Amino acid sequence: MSAVKINTLKMLFSTFLLLIFFSCQKETQPKTDNNRNEITFIGFSNVGGKLGSYKIIKLTKDSINLTQGATSSKIHKKWNSAIDPQTWKKLTSSIDIKTLDKIKSSESLQAQDGIDETFQIKTSKSSHVFVNSYNDTIHYYQLQKFKDQLEKILPKEYK
Repeated sequence: MSAVKINTLKMLFSTFLLLIFFSCQKETQPKTDNNRNEITFIGFSNVGGKLGSYKIIKLTKDSINLTQGATSSKIHKKWNSAIDPQTWKKLTSSIDIKTLDKIKSSESLQAQDGIDETFQIKTSKSSHVFVNSYNDTIHYYQLQKFKDQLEKILPKEYK
């Protein structure tokens, strides 16, 4: 075979590979599930006071865990329950993910024997923690609505 034919075959083969390479398109949009920003976890707690009281609630899409007690009296109670999708939707519907960055926290009150109210909200893209944000009169309303909905599903002995 002559050198001209080999070079021509190499060039045709290279051109063919380049055409295949450039004709393959990447997926421009990720799947819709990956593109959504949803709440995946909510933690709510009241901790502090002279008696060392605590109430810690952890919520996910399918469960709620509550721990409550006081360190001074060594009382410790737990409650766990499953959550159906409608309940999760009710609980999270009041929280606007777009405005979470605007909520302002306040100073801790535990040093003065006060009780700190803490929210931890995790989404599929970020995480937020708020301490005593009830002083933020503009944006706290959504967290208050969440607390109101939460009170409706807790047993009487844990309210």
